Amino acid sequence: MVSDVDTNYHRWMNDPEVTSYLESRFLSNGLESLRSYVEAMAKDRDNLFLGIILKEQDRHIGNIKLGPINWIHRYGDIGIIVGEKDCWGKGYAAEAIGLLSRYAFDVMNLNKLTAGCYGKNIGSVKTFQKAGFSVEGVREQQYICDGTYIDAVMMGMVRTERKENG
Repeated sequence: MVSDVDTNYHRWMNDPEVTSYLESRFLSNGLESLRSYVEAMAKDRDNLFLGIILKEQDRHIGNIKLGPINWIHRYGDIGIIVGEKDCWGKGYAAEAIGLLSRYAFDVMNLNKLTAGCYGKNIGSVKTFQKAGFSVEGVREQQYICDGTYIDAVMMGMVRTERKENG
């Protein structure tokens, strides 16, 4: 929701440690541009953009996106950010990926979900694997990070894998 685009969200998107493995680190992340992005996502039927909220505290700690969705071939790409550093390593990202995956398969009737990350982002790879994704391949020297070329790790999960994994 646009109302979730506040100073905390702005802080995450301008924190080099939070965005170190995100392509958005190359963009202007002013409060108004972030609000415009969230508004555009809300109107786009090919993207589902959600906040990650800790229910017990009603605290917005990050975002998860499914999209773009290819409705013909029934797949979509997942991207995630947990912006609140005190929430890192606590399983919130894997839980959010699992919930979104279940929704994508059971409600949206998608057949496959994909995700990708920088090879250096071992935490992201492990998180997606914990949520049931498999590494499908590596694109060598796909990105520049900290002045050197690094690999991209491509991951995926098909509907049948999710049913087998629960």
